[in-house]
Amino acid sequence: MNKDSQMRAAINQKLIEMGERERLKELLRTKLVECGWKDQMKAHCKDVIREKGLEHVTVEDLVTEVTPKGRALVPDSVKKELLQRIRAFLAQHATL
Repeated sequence: MNKDSQMRAAINQKLIEMGERERLKELLRTKLVECGWKDQMKAHCKDVIREKGLEHVTVEDLVTEVTPKGRALVPDSVKKELLQRIRAFLAQHATL
């Protein structure tokens, strides 16, 4: 495991231990609903299923198909807010 991977693992472990990871996930869910991301992704999934036919789409296929668009549709403001919250958490718990 390289140093970068070790640091990510340590940060993730600290986020989990302190309960911050769950708070961040809930914030993300809320922000994505507020900005309409969830509705856009739901519509995109329906389009993909309609195109390929329900009998020809597995969950794995659907995830593979919609993931790039899903990531691209997350507003920059949401990404920045999450990053800011993570940085603030790390600054507060700088013993990593």
